[in-house]
Amino acid sequence: MLAKKIRDYRGAILFLTLALFVFGCTPPGPRALLKGKKLLENGDNAAAVEQFQTATKLLPANAQAWNYLGVASQRAGQPTDAINAYQRALTLDRDLVEAHFNLGLLWLEQKKFDSAKTEFTAYTLRRGNAPEGWLKLGLAQLYSGDTALAEKSYSTAYYLNTNNPEGLNGLGMVSFQRGRAREAAQFFTTAIRRRPDYADAIYNLATVAQQGLHDNKLALENYHAYLTLTPPHEKNWDSVNAIVAILEPPVTVAVVTPPPQNPIPVVTPTPPPVVTPPKPPVAVVHPKPPTPPVVRTNPPPHVTPPAPVQVVRVPPEPVIVPQPRYVEPTPVVKPPETFVDSGVTPLPPPDSNPPRNVTPLLPTPTPKPPAPTPAPPVEIKPFHIVQPAPPTFPRYLYLSPRKPNPGDRVAASGAFTGARQFEQDARWPEAMQWYRVATQSDPSWFEAQYNYGVLAYRLKNYSASLAAYEMALAIQPDSLDARYNFALALKAAGYAPDAVNEMEKVAAANPGEVRAHLALGNLYAQQLHNIAQARAHYLKVLELDPHNTQANDIRFWLSANPL
Repeated sequence: MLAKKIRDYRGAILFLTLALFVFGCTPPGPRALLKGKKLLENGDNAAAVEQFQTATKLLPANAQAWNYLGVASQRAGQPTDAINAYQRALTLDRDLVEAHFNLGLLWLEQKKFDSAKTEFTAYTLRRGNAPEGWLKLGLAQLYSGDTALAEKSYSTAYYLNTNNPEGLNGLGMVSFQRGRAREAAQFFTTAIRRRPDYADAIYNLATVAQQGLHDNKLALENYHAYLTLTPPHEKNWDSVNAIVAILEPPVTVAVVTPPPQNPIPVVTPTPPPVVTPPKPPVAVVHPKPPTPPVVRTNPPPHVTPPAPVQVVRVPPEPVIVPQPRYVEPTPVVKPPETFVDSGVTPLPPPDSNPPRNVTPLLPTPTPKPPAPTPAPPVEIKPFHIVQPAPPTFPRYLYLSPRKPNPGDRVAASGAFTGARQFEQDARWPEAMQWYRVATQSDPSWFEAQYNYGVLAYRLKNYSASLAAYEMALAIQPDSLDARYNFALALKAAGYAPDAVNEMEKVAAANPGEVRAHLALGNLYAQQLHNIAQARAHYLKVLELDPHNTQANDIRFWLSANPL
């Protein structure tokens, strides 16, 4: 990487050389700087240090000269002088991002990870589109134990350059540190597909297979691949060779001995002492930081990465449960019985055997009883059927946010990428957390707000879902899906009248939207008990989509609930 970075300066050096040739002899300061760069390119680090020391004495205010002195001193094995040179360069020019990057690499070599994080953070703030800064920041965070922040940095680096396997290798190291061995193996495998000779990913995959997955076969395959790299990777070659010798199953060779001509007595040899093989050394997952490059002074043009857009499908409305309309029965009132007085007392029945020689007596007239007083007429009062009170619902208190200002899209993109990966693995809480980080980094990103609302709704965190949908609508007020999902979230949270208002807006702006009319029909029928409005929207569904999956249920409900 050092040679690559230095080559970026060749054009500038050639131009400076020609200019000095045209205008006369080179002054001592620039001449020493040019000689130092030439010696640095040829690998003569000690001589380069001497030339850059001369250049800094003659050009003490030149920050680039001090930066080159730091690189040469670091290559020559003089870390203290390199640190002093880098710090002197940054004192002269705090915006010299190359010095921040190189000093961060030196702090990594010295295992001063907090200082390295400070320098790499300064670099990424000024070069947010440079993947190498996020990779080194993630490595420093991982070494210092900040696995969550390291995952975010590696995700950003991978988003900026999906073809760079170092981002995948970093995500694999983070996953292994957080106890997700299978996920780590997937990251390492993908990194190897990107670069088949990537030694760090091969070694890490073998280590995860052995220690995390307990799959010795997979571990041996990758350890062998590591040992057969061309040229050999000498960093862990001896330790890997010792591990392979232990894991390799012994080869049993069958030896057939012909019977002897003359029998010889069998002598049982004394078995050799059992030697316990040494335990395999603990594999180190993290790769050693590379040699620091000399970063080019001319920054690359700033390229804003395209924001990934995820279209999230919204689940359909639940199946309609038809309910027959209840009709109050009309009460039947039985009229009271009336008594009719004829004024005649009935005679007893005649005796079948009357006495003989008895003079019959004339019947004595019975006095007429007085006419009874007629009962007063019964007043039939009509029955009053009391209708039940209409259902009451709480109302939603709208936040009504303003359209937010743009934020840090690069940082938000890294969190968004991490959320997408968790979402693909159906790890909804982690995905929701990273979508939340993306919305905090850049509140103006519609896709981040929208997806955060979808995940919060899925996890039944309706307050967070409603707030996210309101923010998404503040960014894109005409979004059909955002308003439709906002209405569904209001319904799920118990705010039925507000859900109807939002869904009516969707239907008014999009008259042919079947799902909006179906949702409105369900709201009016099941929550608000408004038969007329429910029929109107159900009939609209049948008009727009006669073969809808709920068409039969709708027709049954309509027949059971006439107006």
